[in-house]
Amino acid sequence: MTFFESEIVQEEAKRLFIDYQDLMKLGSDYGKFDREGKKMFIGKMEALMDRYKVFMKRFELSEDFQAKMTVEQLKTQLNQFGITPEQMFQQMNMTLERMKTQLENSSN
Repeated sequence: MTFFESEIVQEEAKRLFIDYQDLMKLGSDYGKFDREGKKMFIGKMEALMDRYKVFMKRFELSEDFQAKMTVEQLKTQLNQFGITPEQMFQQMNMTLERMKTQLENSSN
């Protein structure tokens, strides 16, 4: 069985995609959220990022050729923007930290 034929991999990929889509829809109204809603949204984004990091680590650690190619394709795509996967995660974390700071410094 290949990496992508694994039910666990398929299920987690599906859940990550659906959860990401749902959060993006929800996030379009972020400015309308009250303080607690913003905290919840940031927390959900952090949890999703953690799940995504674990998912990507599975690809990196796999001996499966397709998984290795997927990692290389991601690196190539990100390289076109001048960043590595690690930098992508760092930038996402910095954005979430900035959102937390803004929330702490605001009255809403």
